[in-house]
Amino acid sequence: MSSIIDAVNAANSAGSSSSKTSSAAEMSDRFMTLFLAQLQNQDPLNPMENAEMTSQLAQMNMVSGLETLNESMQTLLGSYNEALSLQAANLVGKNVLVPGDDLTLSEDGSLFGLELSGPADKVEVIIMDSTGKEVARQSLGEQDAGSMAFYWDGTKSDGEKASAGSYSFSVSASLDGEPVEVKALQAGTVSALVRGTNGFLLEVAGLGNVTLDDVKQVF
Repeated sequence: MSSIIDAVNAANSAGSSSSKTSSAAEMSDRFMTLFLAQLQNQDPLNPMENAEMTSQLAQMNMVSGLETLNESMQTLLGSYNEALSLQAANLVGKNVLVPGDDLTLSEDGSLFGLELSGPADKVEVIIMDSTGKEVARQSLGEQDAGSMAFYWDGTKSDGEKASAGSYSFSVSASLDGEPVEVKALQAGTVSALVRGTNGFLLEVAGLGNVTLDDVKQVF
């Protein structure tokens, strides 16, 4: 004897194209209707066994439970997205560190950052001008794992003051002579919250749009 769940699914497939999936209540009603019809029309000489009846009911409970779980997950996801949007809105006007190696020097200097995958006893930063020429080198010494911000006052390796403008930088790190993975982080100010196709994005002045996951530090 075929499963009643199969019959319910077939009935759902034959339903209106405007609603491909019935609600849990509709599925339950269809199941009970077909189940009672099956009991009333079964062969008296070969009645449904208790095990089969229990299996049919278990299948229905499982389908109903999965649909209820799906509805709960959708509600939870909606609440999560709302919380994320509020969190993102609170970042407007804040300075953040996000992946990237750009650096903008003003009269007050410039902020940049890095993210270490593990502790390092030697961390070095090389700052370059728009042509890729090295203008300054900083030794940051021993650092713990994680993300951190640093400041460059604009002083070049020759002691002269660098001109305000756009620069880039590279970072390297090691521990006992062995390289440690390190990522460059650029600094920017969150100017707006932008709705994207997959959720909200942060518009960072001069850097474009980034996700919340891209934000490594807020200051």
